[in-house]
Amino acid sequence: MKQKLCCQRCGNEDPAYFFNDRGIWYCRRCIAFGRIDVGEKPIGIDWERKPFTGTYQLSYPLTDLQKQTADKVCAYLAKGEHVLIYAATGAGKTELTMEAIVQYLRKGKRVGFAIARRQVVLEIAQRLQDAFPKLHVIAVCEGYTKVTKGDLIVCTMHQLYRYPNGFDLLIMDEVDAFPYRGNALLKQMAMNACAGQLLYLTATPDDEMLKEVESGSLKQVVLFERPHGYPLIIPKLIHAPGWLLHLYLWQFLRKNHQEQKQTIVFVPTIAMSNWLDRCYRYFFSCSSISSESEDRDECLQQFRDKKKEVLFATTVLERGITIEDVQIAVLHCEHKVFTAASLIQMIGRVGRKKEHPYGKGLFLCTYVTKQTRACMTELKKMNDAMLKRKRMNDETMSDLSM
Repeated sequence: MKQKLCCQRCGNEDPAYFFNDRGIWYCRRCIAFGRIDVGEKPIGIDWERKPFTGTYQLSYPLTDLQKQTADKVCAYLAKGEHVLIYAATGAGKTELTMEAIVQYLRKGKRVGFAIARRQVVLEIAQRLQDAFPKLHVIAVCEGYTKVTKGDLIVCTMHQLYRYPNGFDLLIMDEVDAFPYRGNALLKQMAMNACAGQLLYLTATPDDEMLKEVESGSLKQVVLFERPHGYPLIIPKLIHAPGWLLHLYLWQFLRKNHQEQKQTIVFVPTIAMSNWLDRCYRYFFSCSSISSESEDRDECLQQFRDKKKEVLFATTVLERGITIEDVQIAVLHCEHKVFTAASLIQMIGRVGRKKEHPYGKGLFLCTYVTKQTRACMTELKKMNDAMLKRKRMNDETMSDLSM
């Protein structure tokens, strides 16, 4: 009888992805994460479980609506359910997870926070360290893999291979984004890393997740309101010939310069970001950043420190990054790299802070695509839902006062 081959790390059963090395079969599908032979179990990281006795601290209190949302999440998790937090950009998704993190850690359980992009891993790790000063929060991603054990792990999706059955609660942000979306290998590693419940976070759930919600296998908690209570920014949409788009972009950047506002300009390709940086540096203090930028950490920090006023970026910065009082432009948003989800995330960088709840957004395209229209529709839907909730609340308060 022919041996049935199965990789216990990535779940591969396709014979085409196995190789026989002098009588020993091993999996080639996940060879990038190190060789694993057929029948061999992935070796996890063994760390001591110590019940956490503290709590978390925030620089600002959660709103009543955020508290209600966090309580719903914890109630579902306590029943052993997997949960999706479907929340608007800037609604405080990370903060909504902290009560759940505390409850698991107090029981001596292990918690992991997985994110698609390296830069966001570093930012979330710092935010969690600030919130949990008594915990050892570890970031595990490219350039940060020497230390992989800690009280709370924040890592990229790719690094989950290090933690088979490692987490009783696995929080997964940006599962609808590259490189996780549609990647069966990364999904299998995530499932292997979760020994308990999954908590998904997104402002843009895909059809697969929504089907799971509809079937009841995934519980959904919705929050479309930002803590400051102001609506999401709806970008100004301009479609014109390609050469004219650059004139509109120039006017946008010039006005922001006069108002001393920083701007991130999202573009579809690395070549375009570099070219625009070279063109505009004669007029503005600017730089460019992409997945190929070797100095992207330094470049982003300079922008945070307001040493640069314009940053040309690819989709590498579309999610998880918070820059105070930043304005956003998307150039050639008709490009196929820009999905409705990515456009929502990009414009979601505007107006996130209580001190600066307003801002400007600009979509520039040669023609309006289905994805762009879907983005605008979704933003308006979230704002309408927020305003409807406020009206209902006002009516209830009015009835009580009569």
